[in-house]
This record gives sequence, structure tokens and C-alpha cells, in this order.
Amino acid sequence: MSETNAGQRQDVVDILTADHQEMLDLIAAIEGSPDSAQRRDLADTVIAEVMRHAVAEEMYVYPAVEEHVPNGKEEVEHDKREHQEIVELMKRLEGLDAAEPAFLDLVHEFQAQLSHHAHDEEAEQFPKLREHIPGDKLVELGEKVQAAKKLAPTRPHPHAPHSELFHKTIGPGVGMVDRLLDKLKGRHE
Repeated sequence: MSETNAGQRQDVVDILTADHQEMLDLIAAIEGSPDSAQRRDLADTVIAEVMRHAVAEEMYVYPAVEEHVPNGKEEVEHDKREHQEIVELMKRLEGLDAAEPAFLDLVHEFQAQLSHHAHDEEAEQFPKLREHIPGDKLVELGEKVQAAKKLAPTRPHPHAPHSELFHKTIGPGVGMVDRLLDKLKGRHE
């Protein structure tokens, strides 16, 4: 359970906003690192974090947006398209040697896409969530998101559907396999 300094539980908006900042900070660290091994480790970490975040959103946040926010279905479809673009980009990034010049070019593209997506959510969608969903329900939603992130996949799977049902039924198994691969390959989270 996430808590603020005052001991109050965080709501889903606070949690997802903090995730966005942490992910963008990791990307900035990649861009600032002269060491290719460190860039690779940081890239693997941010990829895992983005995957967990995206899956948790698709499991719990997007269904809430569809149910409670006017034009929610359209907003969710837009967000899922952006998630797919980000997943495809991360898959390409996973396959590149961090010493190649193309690696940093792709990191810059990743940063731009992630910044755009985060800005859309923070400026438009999150205020609507707070307007249309009671605070205690947003806290419960945050707790579900935090739990989902612990089981979610850590690697991009471009052919996996962006659906609540898939993530709730198949996703934990995919996440378990991803975490096993991470351990076997020495990938840091």
C-alpha cells in the first residue's frame, strides 16, 4: 500500500503520476550515461517499469475510465493505441546493442512517446478520474494497480492484446515467465 508523508493512502492518480516521473527519470539517466552496459541496464529497468505500469492501467484504470468518464471508451482506445506504439518501440530497443548510435536515437523516440502519453493522461484523463470517481474508490483503484504491477509482465509483447481479460487471466503467467527470464539472464529491475 502506498502512503504519502502524512500517512494517507495514495490514490491511483498519485501512483500513476509518480510512475510517469520515475520512468522519465530513468530515460534521462540512459541519455546521460556514457557507459553502454549501464545504458542497457537502465533501459531494461525502464522497459520493465513501463510494462508493469501499462498492464496495470489496462487491467483497472481503463475499465474505470470507460465506465465513469464521458467519452471514456474513445479515450481508452486512444491510450491503447499509444501503448501499442510504445510496446513496439520497447521491443526494438530490447534488440539493440546499447553501444550502437541507433540505441540512443531510439531512446530519444521512446522518451518523446512516453512524455506525450504521460502528459495526455496527467493533463486530461487524471483530472476527469478525480472529478467522476469518489476519492475512496480512487484509493482502492490505486491499491489494485500496485498489486497488478507485482504480477505483470516485465518485457514487451507486441502481439499480446491490450485487454483487461487477457491481463487478468493470462498476464500473471506471462509475468512469471518474464521474471524467470529476467533472473536467468541477470536482468535488473
